[in-house]
Amino acid sequence: METTKKKKLTLVSLVLMIFTSVFGFANMPRSFYLMGYSAIPWYIVSAIAFFIPFAFMMAEYGAAFKNEKGGIYSWMEKSVGPRYAFIGTFMWYASYIIWMVNICSVIWIPLSNMIFGKDTTATWSILGLNSTQTLGLMGVAWILVVTFTASKGLEKITRITSIGGTAVALLNIVLLIGAVLVLIVNGGHVAESVKSGSAFFASPNPSYQSSVSILSFLVFAIFAYGGIEVVGGLVDETENAEVTFPKGITIAAIIIAIGYSLGIFLCGIFTNWQDVLSVKGVHMGNVAYIVMKNLGYQLGVGFHLSEAASLQLGAWVARFVGFSMFLALTGAFFTLSYAPLKQIIEGTPAKLWPGKMSKVENGIPKNAMYVQCVIVIVFVLLVSFGGEGAAKFFTKLVLMTNVAMTLPYLFISGAFASFKKKTEINKPFEVFKSNTTALIATIIVTFTVGFANFFTIIEPATNGDWSSTLWMIGGPIFFTIVAIAMYWRYEQKVKNDR
Repeated sequence: METTKKKKLTLVSLVLMIFTSVFGFANMPRSFYLMGYSAIPWYIVSAIAFFIPFAFMMAEYGAAFKNEKGGIYSWMEKSVGPRYAFIGTFMWYASYIIWMVNICSVIWIPLSNMIFGKDTTATWSILGLNSTQTLGLMGVAWILVVTFTASKGLEKITRITSIGGTAVALLNIVLLIGAVLVLIVNGGHVAESVKSGSAFFASPNPSYQSSVSILSFLVFAIFAYGGIEVVGGLVDETENAEVTFPKGITIAAIIIAIGYSLGIFLCGIFTNWQDVLSVKGVHMGNVAYIVMKNLGYQLGVGFHLSEAASLQLGAWVARFVGFSMFLALTGAFFTLSYAPLKQIIEGTPAKLWPGKMSKVENGIPKNAMYVQCVIVIVFVLLVSFGGEGAAKFFTKLVLMTNVAMTLPYLFISGAFASFKKKTEINKPFEVFKSNTTALIATIIVTFTVGFANFFTIIEPATNGDWSSTLWMIGGPIFFTIVAIAMYWRYEQKVKNDR
């Protein structure tokens, strides 16, 4: 007889779990950099049109397929069909490849902040190469070291993630307390003043003035709510799920939306956009460190420290941010170098994978990891040697990641209406009680994500930057072609084996 019954998640623990999976610190300074206070309404719109209905979909899928090993592949395969499921899952996996391409080059910024107290990567040079190319080569070295180490099955390295995760969680508290202290010592004066309500609808950033660029910001807000996929597996672990789960997701969404909105506003308490963020050398890769360094500096000024001491305090805050982000990104990189690959290989038919790629030893798909490593290296070299300045380079990387990471949501939400119609699928947990409400939710979420990505992709082209647009289109098209080719090959193999 089983004496210890597994403790179920209560409403509070469920909300905390969703919050820690979704809430990302760097999203707030980045959003403030792009849109100022006018980022706030977009976070609220995204919570209503994407986060809440999509989280409910994840919960329904998770409950219906809780015994399936294949994750999202099983969900889509049982709802629509194997070809759709494989292309959707391959796009999901490809989004992590794009993420790795981004982090390979971006991870040196927190390291620079950790060592020097500021971002010096724009001056780095190896063999006379410019900084963008230098970071590209360092990124190649990084992915080689990570792949070699992780392929040895050293899962202990993921402990770094928990230390980094705790340190990044602390950053939110530093931001909150620091901003409030700056507000108090400045007698209630706000650095980025709110002269009228238009501050919440007009961006101070000259690049975000056209309607296309403003609408393209929606993908940032959607990306900031990423990570909600994890809730799919939590339904059966929740106490009185029918009532607790919808309530937990709604509360978590409200808390996260308020948290992001408050965080963006807090950045404006101590950061004047024109003085701090319109300066040369500020870009999407380093803005979080610049904003937090400025927080330390403003605290020093507020407490009447000398200029030198205030600058020193700023540098130490930047070091803490660099240390936290470096650990968190390193831990995440090690985990994500094999976890998504392992899931897609174990969840899909073995015959889909050429040669020995489907072989998993000691929980690590070694052969596939080395193929993945080569693909990441090719992308890193193509992007970093494509020729442009550091600011454009980092902007391109972030946009590519945002598009790649949100595109798979189209496949998952697009399959939901079909999933609801299939009466043969047992659905123990339902939020959308009728096919009509399920269809409305499918349309709203799929349209929101598609709309956001469309404007993000075309926005650079409207300003003459065709290369960013082509990269954002090129990545997903390349991976879609690979997925279709792999599936076609698999079908031929199955036919011949009959």
